[in-house]
Amino acid sequence: QVQLVESGGGLVQAGGSLRLSCAASGSFASIKTMNWYRQPPGSQRDLVASITTDGTTKYADSVKGRFTISRDNAKNTVHLQMNSLKPEDTAVYYCYANVVALSMYTFQYWGQGTQVTVSS
Repeated sequence: QVQLVESGGGLVQAGGSLRLSCAASGSFASIKTMNWYRQPPGSQRDLVASITTDGTTKYADSVKGRFTISRDNAKNTVHLQMNSLKPEDTAVYYCYANVVALSMYTFQYWGQGTQVTVSS
């Protein structure tokens, strides 16, 4: 079984910064894509940023130039540096990982979510 544990959420004023982290633990062969999603109150969960094993990144248009996703393959962690935060960034942020099990089958896992609140 694989667990994803997020940390780093909180309350910040508009214009401020936060850094989210997500650590994967358990027994597995490797991790492919690692993503961050967010879900504002009453809205659907949307992709914020993704990063592949070789470091290729993609971002939602709404966060380009403000957020940076990175990962440490040796530590099975992914980070999301969020700068110039806006009130509309307020949401629960979820970590997602596409994990290759020891059986070589691929499974998808989600973290429990961490709240980010940006005050105006």
